[in-house]
Amino acid sequence: MANIHVVFRKEEIEETELAKGKVAVVFDVLLATSTITALLSFGATAVIPVRNEAEAHEQVWSLPHGSYELVGEYEGRTIAGFHSPAPLSLQSISQGKTIVLSTTNGTVAIRKAMTASHLYIGSLLNARALARYICHHHPTETIVIICSGSSGRFCLEDFYGAGYLVAELLQNGMAQEQLSDAALAAYLFYEQYATEDGGKKVLSSARVGRWMMAYGLAADLDYINTHGVLTVIPMLQPTERGGEIRDVADQLLKKNSGREIG
Repeated sequence: MANIHVVFRKEEIEETELAKGKVAVVFDVLLATSTITALLSFGATAVIPVRNEAEAHEQVWSLPHGSYELVGEYEGRTIAGFHSPAPLSLQSISQGKTIVLSTTNGTVAIRKAMTASHLYIGSLLNARALARYICHHHPTETIVIICSGSSGRFCLEDFYGAGYLVAELLQNGMAQEQLSDAALAAYLFYEQYATEDGGKKVLSSARVGRWMMAYGLAADLDYINTHGVLTVIPMLQPTERGGEIRDVADQLLKKNSGREIG
């Protein structure tokens, strides 16, 4: 029987434990994992997560000219020469491109979790489809839901996203008895705000959400808060460059994949 755990910050990731056949799901709701999910729904071929700006430039050396776009931030500031990772600004540049993405927390968490047997990307946008996929493909494996946090700090929005995924896993046949205390706490918190209005209250009250509101990103916040609208299943696949994230959704799930903004 599968067990479901929640890790509160990327600093708590136990790489050796993940390597013991665990399935990992990384959440960085504001912004990295929401942006990755959106990018794939916008038609990006793949997303390469990197730890920092220098690693991003190393990655593009092996990519054909014109085949990629650099997207990233560090400590909330867009990296010079990169696109901002705010998802709505990326729709027009994503189609058919490989996106090299560098963020302060989310992509670092993804790189730390690469020892897992399977590594998925979670967000409010795709948690419903992701839960169905996990319950079908990993019914007996231990699921570790990782909240990226922010520079070592707990993030309310990631905890909310983790709780939403737990709720959807329960809806798809997993049992509450399979939850660790941390997973149960995330689920109970989500249940208190289990609507888009509730989600908006959580996201806009969180530290990063307040920052986004102050910098004119309210529309991005509203988009990120749309629960279960995408059927994208982003999964990290090993490559010679370390790994890239692609949509592995079943064709049935992909029938209505993506959501045009405008």
